[in-house]
Amino acid sequence: MRTLLVTGGAGFIGSNFVHMTRERYPEDHVIVVDKLTYAGNRANLAGTDVEFFEGDICDAALMDRLVGRADVTVHFAAESHNDNSLRDPRPFVDTNLVGTFTILEAVRRHGNRLHHVSTDEVFGDLSLDDPKRFTEETPYNPSSPYSATKAGSDHLVRAWVRSFGLRATISNCSNNYGPYQHIEKFIPRQITNILAGQTPKLYGTGEQVRDWIHVDDHNAAVHLILERGRDGETYNIGADNDHVNNKAVIELICELMDAPGYEHVADRPGHDQRYAMDSTKLREQLGWAPEYTDTQTGMRAGLDQTIDWYRTHEDWWRPAKQQVEQGYAERGQ
Repeated sequence: MRTLLVTGGAGFIGSNFVHMTRERYPEDHVIVVDKLTYAGNRANLAGTDVEFFEGDICDAALMDRLVGRADVTVHFAAESHNDNSLRDPRPFVDTNLVGTFTILEAVRRHGNRLHHVSTDEVFGDLSLDDPKRFTEETPYNPSSPYSATKAGSDHLVRAWVRSFGLRATISNCSNNYGPYQHIEKFIPRQITNILAGQTPKLYGTGEQVRDWIHVDDHNAAVHLILERGRDGETYNIGADNDHVNNKAVIELICELMDAPGYEHVADRPGHDQRYAMDSTKLREQLGWAPEYTDTQTGMRAGLDQTIDWYRTHEDWWRPAKQQVEQGYAERGQ
């Protein structure tokens, strides 16, 4: 039996991690701390047996108290939307840098373990015709306030490992999709547009490539790192979908939902072109492989499951839909 502290556990990836943990490891005790910003939702944890605290990871007293009760802290909490970071970078500095520092100091005081969840965006982007993939040794080259603050948080973790002997691992994952993802994000926005009778929207030409991974495959990798990962190591997580551009994704969504088509809207400023993750280390050393994969785009099975979830959870996304679309309309998107 373990006690796991999950930061950001009411957000998209964190709440899916909590659900998986309760299903696969029912003997574990799970503590969740979440600030419940717009992207965090207490309803995401409905039906789970967890101990929940509404709070800020920058609150040193709170984090010291909760980290002290845990065998391992799994750190998902982050500000994570590129567009929002371009409009107001300050919350990203506070949560991603100061918050991570606060957690590191609590873990250092109590001598327990940390797993830090990060992103492929810390590496910057690749050109569309570049055959390379990001490895754990790829130099960091972030291009937005979001990715820069996540890169900084990774560096903090590594510095605390080297300077103070902290027991910690890091994972950098590609773009996730799946249940409970906020409808401002690309895939759930298109799904809920169609369900709401609106036309789905493609940013720019849609040539940008993301190595899309189902959130359950990501979280299964995190659990494997918790069980078998070596302290001080970093593991890339990707599903080898780096041949699929945004245009192909929206076309597959339209096909699966019998939608007549989509429209092009203004592109995001500074939109990164291509992310591609080399997860060889995770696959060969820890034995991980994604379950949501197929021979067409690698996403059909995962998108089917995701579409079904949004179709049957309209009460979860419908209240925020009008406000989200109004914000995009004001920006010509």
